[in-house]
Amino acid sequence: MNLKEKFFQLFQSKTQHLNIDELNAGTGFMLSLSDSISYLQKKGYTENLVPEFDHFTARSGEMKINPKDFFIDEIVRFEVASDPDDNSILYAITCEKENIKGLYVESYGTYHDELSSTMLARIKFCREQRKTPKHYAGKPQSFEPEGPA
Repeated sequence: MNLKEKFFQLFQSKTQHLNIDELNAGTGFMLSLSDSISYLQKKGYTENLVPEFDHFTARSGEMKINPKDFFIDEIVRFEVASDPDDNSILYAITCEKENIKGLYVESYGTYHDELSSTMLARIKFCREQRKTPKHYAGKPQSFEPEGPA
């Protein structure tokens, strides 16, 4: 069960007029960032991942996570129509090499994190693989983007 389906189930009593198709279309129901973070923390995503230009850091900078070592398990996008500068994307990320599950909140719009082409390529790769670990089965566990970085 993905994050949207879980929240749909939890709040169905309050939103009986919506069906899963309307939820997936993004109409009438939107998860809050704080609720999504709390839910994912309960699922074990407890580390705060801080973006650096070409990697993430965890545990107050003690641990470095390179693009080839992480997978994106969930992606939730938040759009605020009243304030376009308040838009963000929540990533639930796993790094099996370091045994870390953490969260990265990326703002987009006017203010956003500056990431290297390798980091952006890794995020794109994970999105194309449907964002869940089961879709990585049989694929190389390391990732190196093709072409110049």
